[in-house]
Amino acid sequence: QEKLASLGQLAAGVAHEINNPVGFINSNLTMLAKYTDRALQLIHHMEQTIESQHDEAAIAELNKARTAYKYKYLKNNIMAVIDESLEGVDRVKQIVQDLKNFSRIDEAEWQWADIHAGIESTLNIAWNEIKYKAEVHKEYGELPNIECVPSQINQVIMNLLVNSAHAMEEPGNIYIRTSSQEDKITIQVEDDGSGISDDIIGKIFDPFFTTKEVGKGTGLGLSLSYGIIKKHNGELTVVSTPGKGTVFTIVLPVSRNHSDHKAA
Repeated sequence: QEKLASLGQLAAGVAHEINNPVGFINSNLTMLAKYTDRALQLIHHMEQTIESQHDEAAIAELNKARTAYKYKYLKNNIMAVIDESLEGVDRVKQIVQDLKNFSRIDEAEWQWADIHAGIESTLNIAWNEIKYKAEVHKEYGELPNIECVPSQINQVIMNLLVNSAHAMEEPGNIYIRTSSQEDKITIQVEDDGSGISDDIIGKIFDPFFTTKEVGKGTGLGLSLSYGIIKKHNGELTVVSTPGKGTVFTIVLPVSRNHSDHKAA
């Protein structure tokens, strides 16, 4: 779990460092939009003034300048460019918030958490690994908040999502399903990737076991995930059909039934 703590500290530090410049970029772009709007209004007023004088030479010079500086294009697009930039800043702010939600470094203790919110944040963080490999389908049931260490559950979901994406030899599908049963909840991550062969499926939760080439993986992702779920008094199981896909199933209790205060 030291790796998870380090990840959380790194995520929190990055989020803090990014927030400051993003804040003044957002502020400056907002002011730039106001100034640009005023400048366009002033230019429009000056155009009307020149044209009302019926000075053909001045009007000709004005039209020449409009053409030279592509003013029609500029006027039609400058606010759109600023708006797109502001949307980009909002996207960065959302990524930073998702990073903070994913790490939850300030909330490393057991607490009641919304699993769906954790899945959404984790999907955003993992999106770069997934977007070119698979379409994600979310089939959420009604879930109560559960007592857990959110950053650790997020890490498990991240590992399963990335594992599914890496199983895709060509673009496919990932299905995330949730449901509840009395005092337990279930999370399933299913893919229609290459599947896991019978001779290795019994080893995938073993530490350091990996089918990836050297340097592409430590073989700790699924082992860590298995350990985290076990320490939450849950179960992590896998069913796979080679050539058709894999289903990972997490079952977690809604509340703790032991007195320990940390998932160590």
